[in-house]
Amino acid sequence: MDTQQVLYDLSPTLKLMAMGLLVAVLPLAWVWLKSRRAGPGQHLQMLTLVTLFLTFDLVLFGAFTRLTDSGLGCPDWPGCYGHASPVGASAHIADAQSAMPTGPVTLGKAWVEMIHRYLATGVGVLILALTAASWTGRERLRVSPWWPTLTLVWVCVQGAFGALTVTMKLFPAIVTLHLLGGMVLLWLLRVQALRYQHGSDWLQAQAVWRARPANRRLWLGVFALVWVQIALGGWVSTNYAVLACSEFPSCQGSWWPEMDFVHGFALWRDLGETARGDALPFAALTAIHYVHRLSAGVVFVGLGWLAWALNRDPATRSGARWLAGLALWQFATGLSNVVLDWPLLAAVAHTGGAAALVVVLAGAGLPRTAPAPRPSLNPSVRSAGMHA
Repeated sequence: MDTQQVLYDLSPTLKLMAMGLLVAVLPLAWVWLKSRRAGPGQHLQMLTLVTLFLTFDLVLFGAFTRLTDSGLGCPDWPGCYGHASPVGASAHIADAQSAMPTGPVTLGKAWVEMIHRYLATGVGVLILALTAASWTGRERLRVSPWWPTLTLVWVCVQGAFGALTVTMKLFPAIVTLHLLGGMVLLWLLRVQALRYQHGSDWLQAQAVWRARPANRRLWLGVFALVWVQIALGGWVSTNYAVLACSEFPSCQGSWWPEMDFVHGFALWRDLGETARGDALPFAALTAIHYVHRLSAGVVFVGLGWLAWALNRDPATRSGARWLAGLALWQFATGLSNVVLDWPLLAAVAHTGGAAALVVVLAGAGLPRTAPAPRPSLNPSVRSAGMHA
């Protein structure tokens, strides 16, 4: 009697979901305990802030996974050689490491990759819980459930990019999109947290921001530049082009070194190869690095200008100081990557600074607290008050 072949094995997926649920249990329990005596809607704000914090950690751990070459520590998805953890896959990992001792598969790298997946699944569970709570309490709490729903859809898209990162063997364009997707997720959660923070004054806070058109246009320009810079930084990291220039401010002893922009910025190609499958020339890596460096100078000036503009208004002075501090942080960590031969701590810190910029910029132009509306008295009330 022939044994039937299993076409779809859902076991690794179900086990990964169970691990994500375990990761989410602790923050969910903490939010429940803290919000038992909180006012209406405060539990949603707490849950959003906790999810934002863990998503920030996820972005940092994703950078750590990439920088330690652990992205293919488990070369299948969602499990590790069909198992929920590297423990069950230890024999497969040992075989892969024996066949290629300097390859991407080791037990340590497998654990880094799987912990990243557990944390990502846990964040997905928290966003699912946030969406469910928003829908069930939409009338009682007067909150819109559509923003958390959009966040839930996006985290599913981000999960798909995570799967493609592995199955397409660290394809540079996919890895860069995965990084950008994580930043978008941070932005969505940050805006949601701001809406809960301002509550009924959210529209008024936006009106205050719209009343400053010059600052708003400057903010939009700098925000766009930051996103371009993050994409360029992801392209540098995924192509391992950080060390193409090992000195500052010049590069390879020149202010304009030999660069190959055509091959360097060909988006649809395998890692380390041109679009035609040839080895990627060093001049292409130089072009990737140097464009990111030149763009960083523009972003640094833009952040300084925006911080100066926001600092003139006491309502936005806190955000201005954060922007100035993060601009200096990014300069210091970026410079450390170049002159110190790309140390792991500086590289992760540089990604963390970019993530922090997205979070801070999302609310930098809003007043710290929405101003209270001025009382409006009609003439009859004023007259009565004067004669009382």
